[in-house]
Amino acid sequence: MTADSYERYRLEEMTLADVRDGGWQVALLPTGATEPHNLHLPYGTDSLEAWHLADACCRRANQRGGRVVQLPVMPYGTESNLRQFPLAMNLQPSTLTLVLRDLVESVEAAGIRKMVLFNSHGGNDFKPVLRELYGRTSVHLFLCNWYQMIRDLAAEVCDHPDDHAGEMETSLILAFRPDLVRRDADGGLAADAGAKRPFRFEALNQGWVGISRPWHLLTTNSGAGDPHAATAEKGQRLAEEIARRVGDFLAELSRAEIDDWFPFQPD
Repeated sequence: MTADSYERYRLEEMTLADVRDGGWQVALLPTGATEPHNLHLPYGTDSLEAWHLADACCRRANQRGGRVVQLPVMPYGTESNLRQFPLAMNLQPSTLTLVLRDLVESVEAAGIRKMVLFNSHGGNDFKPVLRELYGRTSVHLFLCNWYQMIRDLAAEVCDHPDDHAGEMETSLILAFRPDLVRRDADGGLAADAGAKRPFRFEALNQGWVGISRPWHLLTTNSGAGDPHAATAEKGQRLAEEIARRVGDFLAELSRAEIDDWFPFQPD
């Protein structure tokens, strides 16, 4: 592999000749959303995170001998519980299922048999999609919600837990696109404290009963988690670890043979 060949993995930047010569073993689909993120982060936060993190993961995987093609970011997700905020661009879960089914068919038609959904939006519940498509496609589907995978390091790096537009997400956008982070007149974040209204039922507060949370009641400006301790350095540390973990998995997945036992160990 030449020095620049591992950088030619972004589908939107490749030609037909590049795609035909790629020998792709894995397709990675970054999925985001278009929704408010408190008063200081852009509506495209989830999609920006999805692109930058997916790019770093694919770069690392291909540097390590993988053949992973990065598909363009899907910028819309399920926003039904943010419908009270303007221009939260919603696709219902049933619609997303149909969109993903069609994209999987396109990947299958290209001869790629391994596909990873690299999800950056908590409202995208894709596990049912994997169940629905299992046995209906020759493509082996994998799901990575990176914000769940990195919780251990986030608890170490960040001072405050992040539910939405808090310290972790703000740190990542400060690392990726600081020009899009809104500041106040004093140079601080133009954000509220990200307070959340508690439920009146302890079962909901403890999490063993769940609902689809209406965010206009849960929060003031859609932020859930205090972002004010965020720094670009924290975001860079988180991003590097995500790239290491996911990139190494992608390289391993790319090299793996699909046999009768895949993805389990054979007897």
